[in-house]
Amino acid sequence: MKEIFERRHEKLDDLAAKGINPFPYSYDVTHHSTAVAASYDALSESGETVSVAGRLMALRPHGKTAFANLRDLKGDIQVYFRKDDLGEESFGLVHLLDIGDIVGAKGTVFKTRTGEVTVKVSEFKLLTKSMRPLPEKWHGLKDKETRYRQRYVDLFVNLDVRDTVVKRAGIIASMRRYLDTRGFIEVETPILQPIYGGASAQPFTTFHNALGMKLYLRIADELYLKRLLVGGLERVYEFCKDFRNEGVDKTHSP
Repeated sequence: MKEIFERRHEKLDDLAAKGINPFPYSYDVTHHSTAVAASYDALSESGETVSVAGRLMALRPHGKTAFANLRDLKGDIQVYFRKDDLGEESFGLVHLLDIGDIVGAKGTVFKTRTGEVTVKVSEFKLLTKSMRPLPEKWHGLKDKETRYRQRYVDLFVNLDVRDTVVKRAGIIASMRRYLDTRGFIEVETPILQPIYGGASAQPFTTFHNALGMKLYLRIADELYLKRLLVGGLERVYEFCKDFRNEGVDKTHSP
């Protein structure tokens, strides 16, 4: 690990010496990976330039050319670097890339001899330099302790985990639309409460310095929702976090 970090730091120094910012602030993306594949016929016919970005998951150099795989929110897209298209100086920067880097690439689309939709890169930009290697390619991230404590690694290595997050957001958005169209009002109730109630769980306790009083993280929002009903809000709902100072298992988190 130390040797890998040192080699990548050397590349970081090389980029700085060339006047390249390895952590730029922004990059304009026109298409996600799946959109490029879905619109291939129209894009290839028009010759439109697309702009994609993602984490570098594979890099296969072949002399004056190189193929790479970028992974974005939607999936993977193959990109093709060619020295004759990029020029010697720009193509030389390909060798300063590492697996795990986040890269932006612009170009036109074509299909390889194997039929894979690919972006022929006319220009590219390093968006984030990765200083540490990804988990081993074939075995992936399997250790449960690591997966739970380093969710960010789990998300970009295990696509099914990322898909769960995306689906969860869609489900909640659908629930909101359902309730909103039926006259419900979304509300927010206090997270810090002077008296906890609504369930028999033990609370997390804290202290409010300015007010000089003990407060509790809520264990339920039920009582405050009922107060809103008393106040005349006939239909209310809340997507909230409740905090219970108890044990942990696969279906319960404190």
